[in-house]
Amino acid sequence: MLYAPARKSKKRSLVQGNEGAPLVEETMAPHAQLRAIRIEALAQFASLLAGAVVLSCFVLAAILFGRIETSHVVAWSLLVIASSWIMVRRLENNALLYVRREPPKRTVIEAAVLIGLVAGAWAAIPVAVYRGQPEDIQTVLVGAICAMMCGALAIAAVPEAAIIWAGILAGGLGIALHLDGDKFSLPLSLLVLFHFGFIFAVIRRNATLLLDRAEREARQQVDVEAAARLMREYEERGTSCLWQTDASHILTYATPSIAALLGRPLNRLVGSALPALIGGSGALGQAMLGRAAFGGIEVEFGEGRNRRSVAFSGTPIVDSAGGFLGFRGSCSDVTETRSSERRLRQLASLDVLTELPNRMRMRELLGEALLSARASGRPCGMLLLDLDGFKPVNDTFGHPKGDAVLKTVAQRLSAQIGNHGIVGRLGGDEFGIVLHDAQNRKAVNELADTLIAQISEPYVLDGVSVRIGVSIGGAFGPVDGDTVDDLVKKADLALYEAKAAGRGTYRQFERSMQTEAENRLRLEHDLRLALQLNQFRLYYQPLIDAQTQEVKGFEALIRWQHPVRGFVSPAEFVPLAEEIGLIHEMGEWVARTAIRDCAQWPSPISVAVNLSPIQLGSPGLPAMISDALTRAKLPANRLELEVTESVFLQDTEGSLDVLRRLRALGVRIALDDFGTGYSSLGYLNRTIFNKLKIDGSFVRGAATRSETVSIIQAIVTLANCFGMTITAEGVETQDDWRRMAELGCHQMQGYLFGRPVPFERATELVGTHWSEARRLASA
Repeated sequence: MLYAPARKSKKRSLVQGNEGAPLVEETMAPHAQLRAIRIEALAQFASLLAGAVVLSCFVLAAILFGRIETSHVVAWSLLVIASSWIMVRRLENNALLYVRREPPKRTVIEAAVLIGLVAGAWAAIPVAVYRGQPEDIQTVLVGAICAMMCGALAIAAVPEAAIIWAGILAGGLGIALHLDGDKFSLPLSLLVLFHFGFIFAVIRRNATLLLDRAEREARQQVDVEAAARLMREYEERGTSCLWQTDASHILTYATPSIAALLGRPLNRLVGSALPALIGGSGALGQAMLGRAAFGGIEVEFGEGRNRRSVAFSGTPIVDSAGGFLGFRGSCSDVTETRSSERRLRQLASLDVLTELPNRMRMRELLGEALLSARASGRPCGMLLLDLDGFKPVNDTFGHPKGDAVLKTVAQRLSAQIGNHGIVGRLGGDEFGIVLHDAQNRKAVNELADTLIAQISEPYVLDGVSVRIGVSIGGAFGPVDGDTVDDLVKKADLALYEAKAAGRGTYRQFERSMQTEAENRLRLEHDLRLALQLNQFRLYYQPLIDAQTQEVKGFEALIRWQHPVRGFVSPAEFVPLAEEIGLIHEMGEWVARTAIRDCAQWPSPISVAVNLSPIQLGSPGLPAMISDALTRAKLPANRLELEVTESVFLQDTEGSLDVLRRLRALGVRIALDDFGTGYSSLGYLNRTIFNKLKIDGSFVRGAATRSETVSIIQAIVTLANCFGMTITAEGVETQDDWRRMAELGCHQMQGYLFGRPVPFERATELVGTHWSEARRLASA
């Protein structure tokens, strides 16, 4: 069964009446509908069955007349005729009674009983007269009963009734054969049984087919009704309107909602050309002339607040011969959708904080300015602005106050630019300005200076006056760049130069900046390959004991032997390595190479390796150093790691933790270039450093400035208090050496004792004194 029995026999669906009031339409459940079909089919075949029964009765009565008692024949004939008449009347009445109502189950039972009465009347004749009759009469009776059994096929619409009909007739004939006791009774009984079985199988098959058909029709009816309801609801409540035209595009049908959309009564719309109703839309008319399916054609009509945007879709209607009959389609009001899309596009192009155009919108505006510049021959300008000193404002006062500063910056920039250009926020503390007319370079310079002055004016936060600055880079299109990307890149190069020049300045793009950028890019590319191609070398500068003048160790210094450029200065490539993230790989190579070389020198010769502040940000640095020491079998106290005071500007706690872990390995830690940078005296009492290295500028200044001598004395006294070794860097003359020795420095380093040399030359200096080392180093 494809449908489960329904609990209720009736379903209700709402159908719109002429007056607009909902009517109730009764729909039968599938099983009730099947009963109705069966009752109707049985009523249609009942008269035919009754006619066949009565006619057969007359024929059999004529054959039996004179053979058996006349009273029996007459009585039997009357019984058959009466039961047939009752059956026909009752079945036809039930069919008429339940033509629009659900028939109850008792109607099927009643039909089966009526059929059974007629079958019983017919079955009475063989039971009553078969025994003792001649063979010809018996044959006629058997044939008549078998013929009547076939009548079950006519009423197979009600399987129960058909089976009762055939069963009663077969049963009556079987009883007659049994009572006769003739030798042919058994074969005849088997024949009757086979005949009944065949009829039974046909009835069952017919019932199954009828049930399947009824269920299919029920499903189709449900689908049709559901589709009809959906269509009615779509027409009444849907956001789309349905329409239909003839071959001349005259509107022949329209839902009421289209009248509300077009603002005209429905009776004035039907009969008019659809394109003309919406203002003679060329796009819609052209699509309809093509006589092909179309969709998404948007038409705008109306004025002011009544202006609407409507999207039309249509499908051609053709007859069986392929002739064009018109269009059937729908339309929907997309006014609010398009308005929302415009608002979203506007929001997507604005910076939420400052309500200035964002980066994406600024690129669009710059593209428009470039197009205008190419057309007019008047160059446009692109200024990139980066705030100087803004990060401390966020760190000190918090992001809400920082946002307030950014809003004020946006207001100052917008007020100064006015109608000369467009100000946008590119993100973070970066702003951009598109200048429509940048033909006067001097005026642009003056504008940039004014902007710098305006941004540098104080900002009051929580009663505190705060100052920030701005660096500006400018480029002009299409002279400096013919595309948005190219022009932004050139302005960014100019901004880089402005920040490198000391911040708070303005720089215009120059070709030399491009050359420098390209050189830097090539250098970056070569630097990435230098390690793979084994182009780095380590040179070693000796450290001399201030008292004994004995070589105590070496500082490892990296050198880059470029195949084309020759030796590249570390001051040039080390900052670049830090910037591009190569410093960790390069620093590991330096540390492992220096440790391996030092392991070949006798104890207690040590080696010093410089660490970048970026390297100290790596928690894995101590593990790498420990592994290198283990592999080289070098005692940790023969390795000295040098850091500069700039490390304290980074993640202080993280860097100090790495330094503590390094010292826990037994490695010595030195503070390099002490006194030249930041207030790091507070870190000396954390027992991290083993050595202080006095910068060479103090060493040279001690010869002419007494205050420098006082500073060195203070450093030496402070370092001695913490048990630190003191090394004087940049010692170039014997006077420098004597002076530093007198001031209490423990070690000396500088060109006086020798320049950095390769590992082989450094090995020759091991175990020598200054005079001998000087001779060997200069040989």
